[in-house]
Amino acid sequence: MVTLRFITASVLLFLLLNPAVALAETTCSDAVPMRTRREMISIVEFGGVGDGITLNTWAFRKAIYRIQHGRRRGGTLLYVPPGVWLTGCFNLTSHMTLYLARDAVIKATEDTLNWPLVDPLPSYGRGRERPGGRYASFIQGYELHDVIITGENGTIDGQGGVWWDMWRQRTLPFTRPTLLEFMHSKDIHISNVTFQNSPFWNIHPVYCSNVVIRSVTVLAPHDSPNTDGIDPDSSSNVCVEDSFISTGDDLVAVKSGWDEYGISYGRPSNNITVRRVTGSSPFSGIAIGSETSGGVENILVENISLFETGIGIHIKTNVGRGGYIRNVTMSDVYMSGVRQGVRIAGDVGDHPDDGFDPEALPVVDGVTIRNVWGWECSFRDPSRGSMVRSLRTSACRM
Repeated sequence: MVTLRFITASVLLFLLLNPAVALAETTCSDAVPMRTRREMISIVEFGGVGDGITLNTWAFRKAIYRIQHGRRRGGTLLYVPPGVWLTGCFNLTSHMTLYLARDAVIKATEDTLNWPLVDPLPSYGRGRERPGGRYASFIQGYELHDVIITGENGTIDGQGGVWWDMWRQRTLPFTRPTLLEFMHSKDIHISNVTFQNSPFWNIHPVYCSNVVIRSVTVLAPHDSPNTDGIDPDSSSNVCVEDSFISTGDDLVAVKSGWDEYGISYGRPSNNITVRRVTGSSPFSGIAIGSETSGGVENILVENISLFETGIGIHIKTNVGRGGYIRNVTMSDVYMSGVRQGVRIAGDVGDHPDDGFDPEALPVVDGVTIRNVWGWECSFRDPSRGSMVRSLRTSACRM
């Protein structure tokens, strides 16, 4: 292992404070436009009380039922005013905007009995943590299109502490819920909202297309288990940009299914862009994997600023995953206090069961990493244990 210190603190500080130095004008915000809704309703109209005590599950469900069945031309905006809106999990619907005012907090109940069980993802075969099903996401959307979540930087709070304690005490009966999950959905726009204290992964678009996530803040304590920031999973045309993430696990992790179940489901993640993201994590800054069995390709990562992070860039997979990771470009990544700058490894992650094929070897092909700058970072052999066919690096100094 070699550790080099080569860049002045003043220059690094400039880069960390200006993560968009190279591509400030490039954006994908128009890929999924912010539609103006013709109608606005308030959660208060449906009996919502933002006192932090009253349970508002039925208020949210009634309001969204009204949007779903009212079918107003151009869609409807559901306004959440300032206050603390305690609720159980609820489903969104198509042609709606969930708008959080400044100082509005949608807060998850800590009563785990309010969380129904749902089937495991078909590309995972079981819950990611436990056999069987999984708890439903706090806010979820299934087979939707034209959905916007935005506002004046209001907050969606998963109150994950009770779930983290169950994980630490090994008393989880099923896999913990995500904070926000879209399945089989398209044309999703998420912006100007803070997501915090997720029980498990924070933002999880799975089997989706045309998803824009921009100008969001994602927060969880560094000791909170498996609180990934944003995980595009078996999804296409996803853009993550202009965001700050500080969590207990990977900041952004691109996934596509788990071992034989992901191979059988066969839906890759492709055309994923991640740019101008700043953050900190004890694990990975930008990750691909380790669940990559459906394949991952056409990934662009640029203008990233990482500090106090375990591994800056981590491409991770395992024997039995199968699939491929190809045509990946990562550039202009700035690191400070990162324990390991770049790692590509084929021995990371567990298996869903004993049915995985030990002959199913993942292939990593066409990975380009350039303009990676680090202060107090280490660099190890980046391709340990993986089937790497083509890896190009340039101007990577740590």
